[in-house]
Amino acid sequence: MKTKSKNDTCRCPWVDLSKVDYVEYHDKEWGVPVYDDRLLFEFLTLESAQAGLSWYTVLKKRENYRSAFENFEPEKIATFDQAKIEALLLNPGIIRNRLKIEATVNNAHRFLDVQAKYGSFSKYMWSFVGGKPKINNIRKLSDYPATSKESDALSKDLKNRGFKFLGSTICYAHMQATGMVNDHSHDCFRKIEIIAQYDK
Repeated sequence: MKTKSKNDTCRCPWVDLSKVDYVEYHDKEWGVPVYDDRLLFEFLTLESAQAGLSWYTVLKKRENYRSAFENFEPEKIATFDQAKIEALLLNPGIIRNRLKIEATVNNAHRFLDVQAKYGSFSKYMWSFVGGKPKINNIRKLSDYPATSKESDALSKDLKNRGFKFLGSTICYAHMQATGMVNDHSHDCFRKIEIIAQYDK
């Protein structure tokens, strides 16, 4: 089913038009190729926090996460000690799950390891799709895959490097969000706009 706004703009079928911030996220961020390491870490952190929850739940807390986690600067998060973790568990603005918070601190260390080895996390991550976005043919909600061979490979490699809370489903959602795959539906106005951006 097509999702249309009042001006007949077609969007992906998962977009809830009653949530203005959700629509804005879809229209401005989702599926846009990301090559900035800090922003990639932000998406990794938010996707791992989502595990077992809806993306909208996490999206509403994004600004609180930015404040609590030093604007997602991995160098700063890697310095968090146990006292800082305990303080975060008292923060009502984020998802207060000890394992997820500890995973974020752990992942910051692992993220820096990858940066040191590959020069950038972006170079490492984009290698799993051959350096350019994969374009899928999405026509209805049931066409959206939960995982792919690329997300399986990325998740396996991240786990081997010590990352946590980054299974294949979470990795695929990360790949969708950061434009490694263009999963905008066939009739969504953003699909062609984004392709035009990275074809320049």
